[in-house]
Amino acid sequence: MSAIVRDTLARHAPAALATAALLLATMLAGIGLLGVSGAFLTGAALSFGVLGGYNLFLPSAGIRALTLARIVCRYGEKIVGHAATLRIARDLRVALFARLLALSPAQLAGLRGGDVLARLLGDVDAVDGVLVRALAPLLALAAAALALIGWAARLDPVSGAWIAGTSLIAAALASWRAAAGRQRSEAALARKRAGLRASLHELYDGAADLAAMDATARWLQRLPLEAAQLGQRERRQRLRAADATAMLGAAGAIGWTGLLWLACDAALAGRVSPAQAAGLAFAALALSELTPALALAWQALQGARASAHRIGAVAGQVPVVAEPRRPQPLPASGELLLDAVVFAWPGGRRVLDRATLRLAPGERVAIRGDSGVGKSSLAALVLRAVDPAAGALRWSGVDLREAALSDWHARLAWLPQEAPVFAGTLADNLRLGNPAADEARMREALACVQLAPWVEAVGGLSCWIGEGGTTVSAGQARRIALARALLRDAPLLVLDEPTEGLDQDTADAVMRGVAQWCTGRSVLVISHARLPAGVVDRELLLRDGTLYPAA
Repeated sequence: MSAIVRDTLARHAPAALATAALLLATMLAGIGLLGVSGAFLTGAALSFGVLGGYNLFLPSAGIRALTLARIVCRYGEKIVGHAATLRIARDLRVALFARLLALSPAQLAGLRGGDVLARLLGDVDAVDGVLVRALAPLLALAAAALALIGWAARLDPVSGAWIAGTSLIAAALASWRAAAGRQRSEAALARKRAGLRASLHELYDGAADLAAMDATARWLQRLPLEAAQLGQRERRQRLRAADATAMLGAAGAIGWTGLLWLACDAALAGRVSPAQAAGLAFAALALSELTPALALAWQALQGARASAHRIGAVAGQVPVVAEPRRPQPLPASGELLLDAVVFAWPGGRRVLDRATLRLAPGERVAIRGDSGVGKSSLAALVLRAVDPAAGALRWSGVDLREAALSDWHARLAWLPQEAPVFAGTLADNLRLGNPAADEARMREALACVQLAPWVEAVGGLSCWIGEGGTTVSAGQARRIALARALLRDAPLLVLDEPTEGLDQDTADAVMRGVAQWCTGRSVLVISHARLPAGVVDRELLLRDGTLYPAA
């Protein structure tokens, strides 16, 4: 089990214990209710007109009290248990997402986007209820069985021993059937669920490309096969759970028949009264009706273990960028220095070889180069998504490896190559860059990126932007993301291919607007295209892992 799963569950253990206590109280109230009812009916029937008076008030009052207690405890168990489950799901998703953010692109490269989504949704759903759906019922059922065995043993040791023995055998058989080979089976089932979820996600996400390549039909042909394989595995799991429930039912029937015989024998021998014998038999019957929960609890436990392992496979990775134990403070502004930086992606060639760059406060520098020479790798280093193998990145003389990531990111505004736009209004998207930006400031940023006429035509800042930018063109989406980055009040702006997808005239106008907007701020532009004169102070060429002045 991964550390984030273990820590999250431990944090909510008190709520799980409270749920188990309420569930135990519900079970004991149900057992007591059936036992008292059986004793009451038997005693009343045997005493009516023959054995004289019978105290009807005490057992009837007990029945009412136990009925009320069962209702109240059951309600409380649902409230506490559901609240704990929702909080665990919330905290686990936040912790897992935070861990994913800390991993480098290389560490996530082996995961499909849909698979990441499956771990955040399906696997967390399987784990979040492990305390309430698995451990709490197991603990409560064991405690209820021990309580009944203890009471039965005091009333009649032979009957108590019989209940203990049959309960142990039934639990062992049901647990064996429910758990035999279950870990491997649950792991395979979790993979199948994740695979189907990933295929559906990718079908939606890449619908336009699949349609353009006439590949939608071929993709759809895969889904029924994946769904059928998943359904087959789920049927096997349900059959195994049904087998375990049937074993419990058979063991309970045999055990209760034997107990009924023993209780009658004890009553005939005078060891217990007939009413007590009836109460003992009916209480044991109530316990046997609770035992099917054992198979369901085992099923939930095994499924949670498999999903926890899948979560741990991702969350257990050690981030390649480590937070320092004692972070050094960073000045609010300063010079960015790449000092003889060496870097290579795992298993790849060296893309930076003693690269050196000095970006003074307020200076604008462009880095150009062919595709694949390492421009985006350099951007990843500046963002501290990765750290150099040799050399250092410094801000006002402070090695960035000695500073807190949050402090460094607070000094950055960033436009990635594939900057997303989100479902919401245009204003919502822009305020992600600066939540405090007013309408006038947002309109200025949009004018800077040559979007002012379009904004007026679509109804202003309240116009709706579809998920992934489906309601705007690629160039408009790119400029919305750029405006969002410009609104962020940070001393260093890093732009990776800011004019990708724009025609030359629009690209030149946008970059002139950026230069005017960023007066006094440091700007690092990464681009394979040439920029208009005056937009940057210097241009450097990245070639063979080294930065040279551009010709």
